[in-house]
Amino acid sequence: MIVLVINAGSSSLKYQLLNMVENSVMAGGVVERIGDDLGVVTHKKFTGPTPEKFVREEKIADHRDAMHLVADLIIDADAGVIKNKDEINAIGHRVVQGGEDFRAATIIDADIKKNIEKNNPLAPLHNPPNLMGIDVAEALFPGIPNIAVFDTEFHQTMPAKAFLYALPYEFYEKMRVRRYGFHGTSHKFVARAAAMHMDRPIDELNLITIHLGNGCSISAVEKGRCIDTSMGMTPLAGVMMGTRTGDIDPAIQRYVMENTGMMADEMDTVFNKKSGLKGICGMNDMRDIHAAREKGDQRAILALDMFTYQVKKYIGAYTAALGRVDGIIFTAGIGENDDIVRAGVCANLSGLGMELDLEKNRGRISEPKALHTLESCVQIWVIPTNEELQIAQEVVEIVQAQKTL
Repeated sequence: MIVLVINAGSSSLKYQLLNMVENSVMAGGVVERIGDDLGVVTHKKFTGPTPEKFVREEKIADHRDAMHLVADLIIDADAGVIKNKDEINAIGHRVVQGGEDFRAATIIDADIKKNIEKNNPLAPLHNPPNLMGIDVAEALFPGIPNIAVFDTEFHQTMPAKAFLYALPYEFYEKMRVRRYGFHGTSHKFVARAAAMHMDRPIDELNLITIHLGNGCSISAVEKGRCIDTSMGMTPLAGVMMGTRTGDIDPAIQRYVMENTGMMADEMDTVFNKKSGLKGICGMNDMRDIHAAREKGDQRAILALDMFTYQVKKYIGAYTAALGRVDGIIFTAGIGENDDIVRAGVCANLSGLGMELDLEKNRGRISEPKALHTLESCVQIWVIPTNEELQIAQEVVEIVQAQKTL
């Protein structure tokens, strides 16, 4: 089965074409700067021992143009990997916000699109382009099933005590104010992969999954089901991130506005794009922060200390919430590649039964790897995430289930 996975962002569109029989990526890439004067598409095909790369620069007016580019590239005489679009069996779409309407991936029809649109106010930068990607895919690939996979779906198993805020209850009833969580596709993928590598059924395991990149989130996973997660109604909550604040006292916003004259939209920009690691030391790339630390930059040292401390606190909190932890899983750009961050997070966790082997932890890790000592009561793993593969796997499950009906 050949599955095309589409991830339409606010000004970009990522894609992968996967052969699910061979568990291989056939092609993939990203269309960037959609809507700018000059857009760029970077496409790779994986038919040989090394991927071939193709780059095109041209004006890409909207996501409709971007989808047409993708459709052309995958069947192009040079860059393509299939002869015609009919070879694609299904299309999986990442949809950021499913609200409380979607607890699982689903085949898309007119009613599903209406329900996705209903959740646009909860993700105004992402759901509209997600929907446009769906509309264009339906037009470009007629007759091919489209399946929506929701970034929030994995967290819909959280109990009310975890997802509700201590606000007037009518805010939840009338405006749907609650914790939704994000990165759900990543958390689900690494939790399932961890169970396989630990050689244990997932319904017997309690895990803490730690997704650390420019955006960061941590989830408590009890027997395969998320019971709590660090991001909230928006991706702003939780631990500090590359440019986002993470958890802060909500009264800070009013205080700063009263003392600076900033307006709400300006504060939103500060909280989302000028805070986090960047706010503390002026840098949001952890590689730059490490380089600055080595030169004695005190702000860079502080930023790293704050970051690892906040992740460590969530591990402690979720250990209490789960009652017993069998494994903690690091994933995403920082989680997979930064041994200094992993060591900082795991330092002094022996009281929770977590002991990191510093030699095993050394360097960037591109394959699933256990990092705990023999004495550690809790297993510590790095498992590279693969959100596109997770989406494709869910697409296959749904298509096959439909065939058996």
